[in-house]
Amino acid sequence: MKIYSAIVLAVGIVFGGAVNAQTNANKMMIDANKNLDAKEYVTARYRYVQACNAYLTSNNMPGAVKAAVNASALYHRENYYKEAFELLGRVEMSLNKLEQDNGRPMPAEHYDLNKERFKMYMKLKNSARAREQLDKMEGNLKGLSNDSLMTDLMSEQAGYYYTFGQNDRGDAAMKKLIARYQGQKDYDKIAECYRNLIGTALKSGNSRLVARSYDNYMLWTDSVNKIKSNEELAELQAKYNSALEEIDEKESAIISRKAVIVTLCIALAILAAALVFGAIILLRYIALTRKQKKAIIVANEHNELKTRFISNISAQMEPTLDTLDQKQPGVKALHEFSEHIQELSSLESSLGEAYELQDVNILNFCDEIMDGIRDRIKPGVTLSVNAPKMNIKIALEPLTHVLNHLLNNAALYTPEGGKISLEFKKRGAHTHQFIVTDNGAGIPEEIRQQIFRPFSEVRNLTEGDGLGLPICSLMAIKMNGKLSLDDSFNHGARFVLELHS
Repeated sequence: MKIYSAIVLAVGIVFGGAVNAQTNANKMMIDANKNLDAKEYVTARYRYVQACNAYLTSNNMPGAVKAAVNASALYHRENYYKEAFELLGRVEMSLNKLEQDNGRPMPAEHYDLNKERFKMYMKLKNSARAREQLDKMEGNLKGLSNDSLMTDLMSEQAGYYYTFGQNDRGDAAMKKLIARYQGQKDYDKIAECYRNLIGTALKSGNSRLVARSYDNYMLWTDSVNKIKSNEELAELQAKYNSALEEIDEKESAIISRKAVIVTLCIALAILAAALVFGAIILLRYIALTRKQKKAIIVANEHNELKTRFISNISAQMEPTLDTLDQKQPGVKALHEFSEHIQELSSLESSLGEAYELQDVNILNFCDEIMDGIRDRIKPGVTLSVNAPKMNIKIALEPLTHVLNHLLNNAALYTPEGGKISLEFKKRGAHTHQFIVTDNGAGIPEEIRQQIFRPFSEVRNLTEGDGLGLPICSLMAIKMNGKLSLDDSFNHGARFVLELHS
């Protein structure tokens, strides 16, 4: 009985120690990740090593491999290759022992260890050793059905070939990788592959490869646009066919109703005239309603397509703009115009999503907003804030954006010796206003109805794209409010932002 109790106690101690080691390892991994995010590399490396040891104690090999790979990356980041290789070797020995004891192979963990060694040999420009690790990685995946690791291997193979001048083999590997992504319709990943290839060529100083890779990237960009357009066309065709079927069904229903009406007219000859008149009105109403519904559906679809089309054009401009001289005013203006278009499209597509509210002191908030334009005003301009010292809930980020835009415009157009004011007024239990007033030149009456409409005029983009106020107006709508110009104010410009909680 005593021997049995001793055995139970020993097993409990061992099991409890393993559980404790696992808990400590998890905590150290969390702390190490936080240190890494804070760029505290030495502390992060130390904690990854400690976590690795704790995982090994608890026989958690996936955790040990992950911690070892992270620590190794931080070792050879500072050229401590010896320490990195030793750590990976120690973990691999434990991994081999555990596989022998359990009789169960762990190829994914071997793959991660070999991949980390491959990265170090690539960094050391050791082609033979890097090739050796690459072959091991390929061997690890034999018989293993893991699409993610297979795709990763193909990417590393392409990088190896290009780095060591085997461009033809690199092209072949890239084609296989791109074909894989294309089969999955993951076009963003294909673009990322081309960008990584251009980065590899730049690092190796291979100007010919840079030029060829960039040309291939441009060709792919054109082809993927065609593919996406065809897919969108097919989707629209399907919607159109569905709409036709729905119209046919409704027309069949209308024909049935007509037959009923005619039968009633024959059966009730005395009321024939009244029934005919009523039938005509009903048919006109049905036809008009159907037309209106169809028009609304088509208009909504066109509006969505327009928004998506404009957003796509803006996104496609960015890679080309990045190749131009960023110091040129025109290039800078195009960048800003592209960003504004994407922001406008994003707001239009997310108007139904509410902003997160925060509780702030309104006087302090208004003072901070006004202080932000002091370095932009002309000499002698007076700034004033009129707001109570009270707390309200607001959508802080979009409200700050709108008020900053209005006050920056006021600072731009208010002459020397002028006045700019920011007021807060509570108009009810759930309604309040922010009012921005200046005594500048004001807004001409002929364009007042257009200032909140995007693309209402053709502009020189270096002098502003005119999308600032439309963006602010959409933000106001999304905050459950409205941004308007006070037409009754004739001594400058006065904007009123009314919000409802």
